Amino acid sequence: MKGIYVKDAVRVCNGEILYGNENEVLENFTNDTREIKEGNVYIGFKGEHHDGSLLYRQALVNGAKVCILQKKSVYEILDVNQIQSEFPDRTIILVEDTTKAIGKIAEYKRSLYDIPVVGITGSVGKTSTKDIIASVMGKKFNVLKTLGNYNSQVGLPLTVLRLKEENDAMVVEMGMSALGEISNLTKIAKPTVAVITNVGTAHIGNLGSRENILKAKLEILEGLQDDGTLVINNDNDMLHKWNEENPNKKFKVITFGIENKSDIMPYEIVSSENGSTYKIDIEGTTYNVNVTVGGNHFVLNSLCAIAIGRLFGIEMNDILTGIENFELTKRRMQVEKNKNGVTIINDCYNANYDSMKAAIEYLGKINANRKIAVLGDMLELGDYSKVLHEKVGEEVGKNKIDILITVGEAAKGIASKAKEEGIKPSNIYEFKNNNQAIEKIEKIAKEGDAVLIKASNGMKFQEIFEKICDN
Repeated sequence: MKGIYVKDAVRVCNGEILYGNENEVLENFTNDTREIKEGNVYIGFKGEHHDGSLLYRQALVNGAKVCILQKKSVYEILDVNQIQSEFPDRTIILVEDTTKAIGKIAEYKRSLYDIPVVGITGSVGKTSTKDIIASVMGKKFNVLKTLGNYNSQVGLPLTVLRLKEENDAMVVEMGMSALGEISNLTKIAKPTVAVITNVGTAHIGNLGSRENILKAKLEILEGLQDDGTLVINNDNDMLHKWNEENPNKKFKVITFGIENKSDIMPYEIVSSENGSTYKIDIEGTTYNVNVTVGGNHFVLNSLCAIAIGRLFGIEMNDILTGIENFELTKRRMQVEKNKNGVTIINDCYNANYDSMKAAIEYLGKINANRKIAVLGDMLELGDYSKVLHEKVGEEVGKNKIDILITVGEAAKGIASKAKEEGIKPSNIYEFKNNNQAIEKIEKIAKEGDAVLIKASNGMKFQEIFEKICDN
């Protein structure tokens, strides 16, 4: 059994057992007391607004058999004798920093598994690329994949800690907002294959330039095994240039692309609102590929999945089935139709210029009576905020969107530029909050219209989607 014991966790994270059984097996980790089931391990993370370590009693009452707590949070308030008398069969571990500790424990868990691991990073498209790769790999392996977008310094370790004996492959995504973060994540996951979807403008306010964003994404190579493979989007200008300027690498590189000559390339692409089809030649045989989500960025995702599938010896017909049947994580190009016959495109989990551009292009190409874009602020852009919001406005005009609704202060830049690009002022509505936008959408959206909903997660556009879906 590839289990982690309390004594292993204490050793790798330099913690201490306050009381309990050092031979207890640690499995089913959670940081949410509401989700605890009998026998789970609870980790108390300290966030900006709350300290999870202070909820240890609730965790124990709900059935946690082990609690990993931040020492300085509970040391002075935790009555050991009282807790031990109430919960004698439990274990409490104290560590200096729960975030660092869970990373060390996950790194140890990963070391117990000699399996293929695909690590994915990029400015946009990590989650959807993960979904399609996992679907393809699932034709050969029992795949553990990142749930949702659990790609942070907490999320990725929690994913790794879900590894079970039956898993013989893992697909994980790695997110970041600053230099050094992917460096830490890749050392935990130790990918055998690294994927970089693109280098765009996400978090440019923190990193200062696209060159620094490229540097941050390339940190994934620090954990790549020496005989590993890097798979990159060769149409991305930054990745294409980097690959050309660095020919002598210690690992294999596979490229995919539509525009630039690449190892995996499609032709005869036919796009519609319901997806895309294309042809691809593999070892002298032509295959027809069907991607069931619209947009060229999903064609690129599928090319990446073909590269990964072939790397692991998966039959092409199985690869094609995996691509055609993959399920996209919710809130990423989730297309629904409400009872009034309005098509709603929910892409509201997050937003930056690159993903905004792709979503607006998709809206511009679909068949609808009127195309309505509901766009909100893109966050974490710093000094680049004004120019990037205005570039989104250019895309609204270029794609001939019929009605534009914006929410937020920064999104005013989208509206002003869209006016310059030819969108009638009478078809542009600017609001301060989501409720005002919801009220306007409910008044104007009619049967046959298509509504795109997109903003950074902090704008809480999910509530717009849920409200207008109910209508």
